[in-house]
Amino acid sequence: MERTVSAGTSGARGTARQATADPHSNHDTSHPLRVAIIGGGPGGLYAAALLKRLDPTRDITVWERNAPDDTFGFGVVLSDETLGGIEHADPVVYGALQEHFVRWDDIDIVHRGVRQTSSGHGFAALGRKRLLEILHARCRELGVALRFYTEAPKDLPQTHDLVVAADGIHSTTRETYADVFRPWVTAHHCRYIWLAADFPFESFRFEIAETDHGVMQLHGYPYAPDASTVIIEMREDVWHAAGFDELGEAESVERCAKIFAEALRGRPLTSNNSTWTTFRTVVNDRWSHGNVVLLGDAAHTAHFSIGSGTKLAVEDALALAACLEEQDTLEEALTAYEAERRPVVASTQRAARASLEWFENLALYLDQPPRQFAFNLLTRSRRVTHDNLRLRDARFTEAVERDFGCTPGTPPMFTPFRLRGLTLRNRVVVSPMDMYSAADGVPGDFHLVHLGARAMGGAGLVMTEMVCVSEEGRITPGCAGLYTGRQAEAWKRITNFVHDRAPGTAIGVQLGHSGRKGSTKLMWEGMDEPLEEGNWPLVAASALPYKPFSQTPRELSRAQLTDIREQFAAAACRAARAGFDLLELHCAHGYLLSGFLSPLTNRRTDAYGGSLEKRLRFPLEVFDAVRNVWPGERPMTVRISATDWAEGGTTAEDAVEIARAFAAHGADAIDVSTGQVVADERPEFGRSYQTPFADRIRNATGIPVIAVGAISSWDDVNSLILAGRTDLCALARPHLYDPHWTLHAAAEQGYTGPGAVWPAPYRAGSRRPQTGRTDAPKPRLTLGS
Repeated sequence: MERTVSAGTSGARGTARQATADPHSNHDTSHPLRVAIIGGGPGGLYAAALLKRLDPTRDITVWERNAPDDTFGFGVVLSDETLGGIEHADPVVYGALQEHFVRWDDIDIVHRGVRQTSSGHGFAALGRKRLLEILHARCRELGVALRFYTEAPKDLPQTHDLVVAADGIHSTTRETYADVFRPWVTAHHCRYIWLAADFPFESFRFEIAETDHGVMQLHGYPYAPDASTVIIEMREDVWHAAGFDELGEAESVERCAKIFAEALRGRPLTSNNSTWTTFRTVVNDRWSHGNVVLLGDAAHTAHFSIGSGTKLAVEDALALAACLEEQDTLEEALTAYEAERRPVVASTQRAARASLEWFENLALYLDQPPRQFAFNLLTRSRRVTHDNLRLRDARFTEAVERDFGCTPGTPPMFTPFRLRGLTLRNRVVVSPMDMYSAADGVPGDFHLVHLGARAMGGAGLVMTEMVCVSEEGRITPGCAGLYTGRQAEAWKRITNFVHDRAPGTAIGVQLGHSGRKGSTKLMWEGMDEPLEEGNWPLVAASALPYKPFSQTPRELSRAQLTDIREQFAAAACRAARAGFDLLELHCAHGYLLSGFLSPLTNRRTDAYGGSLEKRLRFPLEVFDAVRNVWPGERPMTVRISATDWAEGGTTAEDAVEIARAFAAHGADAIDVSTGQVVADERPEFGRSYQTPFADRIRNATGIPVIAVGAISSWDDVNSLILAGRTDLCALARPHLYDPHWTLHAAAEQGYTGPGAVWPAPYRAGSRRPQTGRTDAPKPRLTLGS
């Protein structure tokens, strides 16, 4: 991650120079009369027009250092949602836009000479220069002063009530106050160039070119009756291999036209001072400082593959204008603006990041069947889902389902999946969840009810919590174990119940050792806090405490490694006798085996530390010992943390190699989680935020994977399965909320097949109940249709 600081600095955040001008104005009002807007792009111009329209007495000036028609790119795509906001806020602008929009519904994906078309999407676009002309005209009509070829004066915060910094991704304002805004700028792995074709595409077109140098892609869409935007993108290494780094603008344009000649109908491409660019994601900790506020790309960026830059800027302008009208003071208005927009922007940036990374890793998907490849591309950002796409284009979605093997009326999540000798009736897994409710490691009535209820709830596989292989390997005094015969008998009671009362549901055990994260309080008494009394000594790969106040573990000796390996094998034997159908080895979340895998927690200098190969040695020895005693027909999986979310830790590339290593030793699937390895991690939370790591492992190696992490809806499960990003989906908290989550998902989708069988006593409740008068039949109240 690149940290943005002002010129001449290279350290951490907050080291940029403080602006000499004090940005705090004496005008403590939410109704500023003198407004300066820095930047004459669509966001700045629209903000100027809205503010002036709301109060014609305002003195508003837009400062733009370039010419009126200077702009990057060619076309702009706006969503129906954004257009609805424009129509409500300024019908004059909306009407002018309507006259110039090009509209279409289809998306074409062309790969290996085969075109797949999906309909029902609804796009509207126009030329970027035309958009600027419309906004220029509206600003002049309202009396906004437009100053082109003019740098914004540095004293604007002192001479104006409000300064709106809409000065783009390279915002000078943001850099001036970098110590306050605290920007983070992340550079990504592809190069792209904005070009244009002199004819209109009939759809939004994605075309893949597999060249001798690597994979390249074309993004194209019409923006005028006689023109289309064309963006050519490829990974940095492909760009270098193809020699684009040595070509001038004209030569690059000509080369791109040749590579995509079929898509372009043999027509040339044109440029507009176009250069190859690396996309950068901009995030700011704050968006305002005194009477200065960031807007559009100055505050945030989102990758062009979801068409969001101009959309976000226009929406920012609308929200800012509204908050200035609604709040009593300027400070309250700017706070409200940021509070309103930040969640929307964060959601868009997560979607854009998912889309961006999909294209960065495009080569992983090239061998997918044509329709699945197209479905994967369409759902890449997780904003378009299986259910959403079915509403837009049922014929296309049903064709993808048929290719996948879904029988008519069967959602993807209810198709079976085989692991070694075990066939799961559906793709839903109840994820391991520590309950901290055992006594002396013995699972009791709570575990019987907890796991039994979820087994009867319809999931294909129900996993236990992490079951510890020794008393010293517990996380808390309430952790369950498999280090005594009494514990094994208690587990057998539970597996018998599942097999007898929920036939068709498999139950798996997860074996682990706490390592340096043991001897702590129950989660609800103080997560990761050491016990106040009764602590036991900890062991780990290296003598490093988890947190500053945590107990420091002892580094394991060779003899102790042998003992722990034998403890895992003994626990596996007990698990087999207890009747578990599947065994998972816990090598994630900073527990003992995970501690060997991460370079942040393994500082050993012997044969078990150093390179990834050496860090894998002990976890693989444990895996082999368990696999040797675990029945051959029963599958084994391994849970890993695919990233530590910390600098210098396990990377996504490391995770692929870790998965390959375990698969080579006999792992049937990899359960792909992330993080919880070091206390100072910085996870990038969001919906399904861990699934890209599972996707990468599956499509880079062909190894079956279990995806986990903020998957909460059956629509997400269907989308991930059908796109080929995972084989199974593990859900934790949704099953705490609803033990019958899977059966309810079937009912909500109208599915009644073998993938979701209701227990006989519950069948009367297998139809979704009415929720109130809103479900009642409605009378006809109008004549005609």
